[in-house]
Order: sequence, then structure tokens, then C-alpha cells
Amino acid sequence: MTTVRIMTYNIRGCQGTDGRTDPERIVQVIAEGAADMVALQEVEPGQLDILGQRLGMTAYMPPQGGKLGFLSYYPLKGVQEFELGAGGLCLRADADIGGKRLHLLNVRLDTHCQYRRCQIDHLFGPDLLGHRALVCPTLVIGDFADFWWGAGNLGLHLELRKAPRPFWNATYPSVFPLWGRDRAYLRGDLKILHASIVRSRLARHASTHLPLILTLQVVDSRTFLRVKKMSRRCMEIAPG
Repeated sequence: MTTVRIMTYNIRGCQGTDGRTDPERIVQVIAEGAADMVALQEVEPGQLDILGQRLGMTAYMPPQGGKLGFLSYYPLKGVQEFELGAGGLCLRADADIGGKRLHLLNVRLDTHCQYRRCQIDHLFGPDLLGHRALVCPTLVIGDFADFWWGAGNLGLHLELRKAPRPFWNATYPSVFPLWGRDRAYLRGDLKILHASIVRSRLARHASTHLPLILTLQVVDSRTFLRVKKMSRRCMEIAPG
């Protein structure tokens, strides 16, 4: 089976704990993690393309720009940003991993409990996790912006599976991590093989968050075929 390494990283506009904005430090931290795909939060205009060029990865973000983005060695399709209300955002994309379809949802929530509860309700709404088209294995990953048991967490735990993390799973604040704000949830046939957090000295100063990396397999038995073109005048049988 094909495995893929996916990182979530809130880069805070490439501003480090010393107040200095330096995309090169973020590049080095991502390279240290050796991820195949990266879900980024709090990206400033122009930074995603710079990071992608330096890492040799393709940058994906909404046409109008935004605070979320993906860097990937795998081609992504259907990249679309959704507002969750009160500044909360979700960037959705689909990836083909060894012929298997994976839905990716990159989220950034708010720390305010009332706003956060509404944002999670939108996340489960008909445009995202409640959409009839999201039938394949799904990974919801990003900065969930809570410090203890935040508002809306019960819904996350009832509807999704929490992805395994290292024993000491805190990612925020990076200099002395106390809270596991950066994490992932699963739905469908996904298997987490390994989880790690980049804790190097550079990572602790490049941003106020540490990056979380998951190595996973899509174990769904269904295989999706790519059909280049189908006639609009009649129904056709796809090969296979």
C-alpha cells in the first residue's frame, strides 16, 4: 500500500518567536519534516509561492488568495475555501494516493468558545463534512485553536476519529509547548502508521506553533479511475 506523510503547520505569516519574518526558516523546518503534503495556516500573500519554489512543491490556494494553503508533491484537485464564520476558515482539496481518493480539509478555528462552536457546526454542515460527495476517506487537519476541552470538541469526537499523536503531543507555544492545538481527525478507511512533532531548535523559533506530521495509508478498497473525456450526448461505460 502507498503511504503518505502529511504535515500541518501554522506558520503565523513566517514570523518567528523573535518577531522576525523569515520564510527561509519555515522552508528549513518543512524540509526537516520531509512531508509529501503540507497544510499551512496563517499564510500571508506571496509566501505560499515562495515556500513552494524553495521546496520544489506545488502551491495550492484559492484563486482569490487566503490565509490557508497546501504544498504538495501529489497533485491536488477541487481546491476550494469555505468561510466558517467569525474568521474561521477551511480549505478543501482532493488527492489521489495510489489510486485511492483522499479528501483533505485544512482548518483554522478561533480561540473564542462561542465562535469556535459555530465554526465546528459549519464544518459539519452540508457544504463540507455533511456534503453527499464526501464519501471517500477524509482527513481534517489544522489548528483547532483550543487550549483544554474547547467548545465543539464533543461533536468532533462523536463524528470523527481523533488521529493518534505522540505521547507528549503539545505544539503550542513552540518555545515551551503546553497545548495540542495542531492535530487531525479521521473519517473512513484511513490508518495512521506514525505520528511525530518537529521539535528542533529551529522549529521552536521559526513560528509560535510546532508542526505535526502523520504517516498514513488509505486502506479503502475502492479504486477510482480517471476518465479523460465522456460524451455529453449519451451515457458511456467507463473501462474497468
